[in-house]
Amino acid sequence: MSFPSLFVSHGSPDLSLHSGKSLDFFKQLGLQLGRPEAILAISAHWLSAEPTVSGAARPATIHDFGGFPAELYQIQYPAPGAVELATEVQSLLTNAGFAAQTHPDRGLDHGVWTPLMLMYPDADIPVTQLSIQPRRDPAYHFRLGQALAPLRDRNVLILASGSLTHNLGALDRGNFAADPAYWAVAFDEWISQTIAQGNTEALLNYRELAPFAIENHPTDEHLLPLFVAAGAGGNHPVQLHADFTYGSLSMASYAFA
Repeated sequence: MSFPSLFVSHGSPDLSLHSGKSLDFFKQLGLQLGRPEAILAISAHWLSAEPTVSGAARPATIHDFGGFPAELYQIQYPAPGAVELATEVQSLLTNAGFAAQTHPDRGLDHGVWTPLMLMYPDADIPVTQLSIQPRRDPAYHFRLGQALAPLRDRNVLILASGSLTHNLGALDRGNFAADPAYWAVAFDEWISQTIAQGNTEALLNYRELAPFAIENHPTDEHLLPLFVAAGAGGNHPVQLHADFTYGSLSMASYAFA
């Protein structure tokens, strides 16, 4: 079975506490996709100088956030580690010229377990996680995704998790359902149109071409997983979901089939 590669905007850690379109989307996404043999997750919350994949056999649930309701810190996502997949990922990246490394016990951060606990709540599918490189550009991450593309034909779900917009200083905190800011909507729509047109060159140069790029991404790391998903996927992108939370946090998600 061949899976598309996915980019999902994982939103705030408290997503599961708020009913609405985005919660419903993630709850049905796993049913829509079907069950993979294993999951390779690429999260905006694991940053390293070189691509690093987790070899953990029982990855811990990392609560890498502060100031949220106590119940979020009790969440566990006890999925087994995908140790064999981690070895294959390192091999694919090394053969493609990346200085890929392995971390012996890196757990799953909230960029991974926030969507997975809704998509596959039984936590019985093996998962390994791959880091991104914040000092590298979108084209580098696109090539990273290309190296991983063969996994899609081996019943592996490539789940790249970040945020289509990510300016924490501009959030309408305390108002989960706030109307979205015009500058966030403009950027979100530009990305959607650029992906639909198959204009990879423009997408990779979003900082120069997209409206309000700096306002939406003061730093790159939450958009870099998008380029991994685009590189790993085919030529038939589909927007799976569109929504905003906290006034400027886009929840847009895409499949690259």
